[in-house]
Amino acid sequence: MTDITHGSLRGQPTRAEEILAGGLRDEKRRQTRRHIAEVATGLFLERGFGQVTIAEVARTAEVSVNTVYTYFPSKEDLVCYPEEVSAQRMVQMVEDRTAGRSAAGAVLGALRGELRQGDRMVGLTQGFGRFLEMARAEPTLAARLDAIAREMVEALAAVLAAETGAAPGDPTPRLVASQLGWVQEQLFLEIGRRSREGQAPGTIAAAALALLDSVESLLGDRVLAYATR
Repeated sequence: MTDITHGSLRGQPTRAEEILAGGLRDEKRRQTRRHIAEVATGLFLERGFGQVTIAEVARTAEVSVNTVYTYFPSKEDLVCYPEEVSAQRMVQMVEDRTAGRSAAGAVLGALRGELRQGDRMVGLTQGFGRFLEMARAEPTLAARLDAIAREMVEALAAVLAAETGAAPGDPTPRLVASQLGWVQEQLFLEIGRRSREGQAPGTIAAAALALLDSVESLLGDRVLAYATR
């Protein structure tokens, strides 16, 4: 009889039980992290980012201050947390593309898919417009968002350069990545504006899809075909 099969008969967890327990712990951590972030966002929107302390976030979320810092090393991380604000966002879109699809096609396709699904990753949530306005009005948060946007473009440019075998000093990968970063920026600005106006998520998604169609028509053929897999 193996230990994996009969460990529990000796009062010890089996490998399957350990894996299940680990999965439950991970899910519990994700739930706690999201709960703290949502509580913090509500407080920031209500009173302003600079007026809310970590201690108030912890008290309102009914966790300890140490727990908040365990999940969010800085106050800014409560707004720009990696699960939803990642410099690898466009890289992942491009790396996941199917054969025959370009980098631009991958990014545009992924954004359209998120819009059609009503995904929170593209801001199709209640209060997104106010959230974006609050973040942009706070210097430290605005700086963090700008830094992430730059890192996103740089990360994508590096992937495009590697995939296409671009020569050192060739600006093309960076220029293409910058244009795709601009596409995403314009999309979020449009969604944020319509959200502040109180438009319904479905209406916002439809308008955002139309915006992507317009943006795509403005991109040159070389950009649209660049790094086709």
